[in-house]
Amino acid sequence: MRTGKIPSIPSSEITPEGVYLNRRQFMKLAGGAGAAALLAACGVQPTENVATPETLSLADELGDPANTFEQITHYNNYYEFTTDKEGVANLAEDFPTTPWQVEVGGLVQNPRTYDIDQLRAFQQEERIYRLRCVEAWSMVIPWTGFPLAKLLAEVEPMTSARYVAFTTKMDEEHMPGLKSPFYPWPYTEGLRLDEAMNDLALLVTGLYGKDLPPQDGAPIRLAVPWKYGFKSVKSIVKIDLVEEMPETLWNTVAANEYGFYANVNPDVHHPRWSQATERRIGETKRRETLLFNGYSEQVSALYEGMSLYSNF
Repeated sequence: MRTGKIPSIPSSEITPEGVYLNRRQFMKLAGGAGAAALLAACGVQPTENVATPETLSLADELGDPANTFEQITHYNNYYEFTTDKEGVANLAEDFPTTPWQVEVGGLVQNPRTYDIDQLRAFQQEERIYRLRCVEAWSMVIPWTGFPLAKLLAEVEPMTSARYVAFTTKMDEEHMPGLKSPFYPWPYTEGLRLDEAMNDLALLVTGLYGKDLPPQDGAPIRLAVPWKYGFKSVKSIVKIDLVEEMPETLWNTVAANEYGFYANVNPDVHHPRWSQATERRIGETKRRETLLFNGYSEQVSALYEGMSLYSNF
């Protein structure tokens, strides 16, 4: 368990200059280049969350209203495009999302390659989820999608499969951020298989009843709402079932700051700021962070017998 008082810090101090590569880690990653800023992994827009016709009828199960479409789509971390949150929407505007294929393989009985229309043919449903950023801010988002478990059931994981590894798109022509040497592209993430089979783990194809915008991970992304936002990988092109815990981008470059599990936990602090409270975009006061982002009833059984501190 981490001890000592870690102060809350203003959001201005944790975006984007707030997260830096440990020099030793950076030297290992970049082959001796000088130290450079490394940003945390999910972004939100600090504008007032005023109720509108689009948000009045949308709220999560705790009664908190959805953030606006403008907030959700115009302040994003998506480093394949840029580290400037406000610049992502413009740079991603012409990002081609068709044709698109997702290869699903590894330790499965029936490996398949799906095109985006086949993925949209899965029964779609709206899920209003909270998104909690590792940088201690949050949003409420009305996603459209289908449980990842339904896709995995079609490919039939082998008994030796224990983890699910995700790989994202690398399109150097349309993603200028890929020129950055500070990250081990492509963006990769992973879940334990039982986490991936949990009903909350959602493959997202839409937002606010519309197709998912490119800046939010079109045409298909992941949403795992009990984990910090960097686990909800965007623009997926490959899903592999594997036996060993997969390497992930953020855990590779800063394992002491971004654990593989990345479960939202108010008692496990980032080394440089507290996770005990968060700022909901559109609100001025901070609110208490909920264990597992408020989804304990659905997911706490996944971690019985595990230390939530050493497995952060």
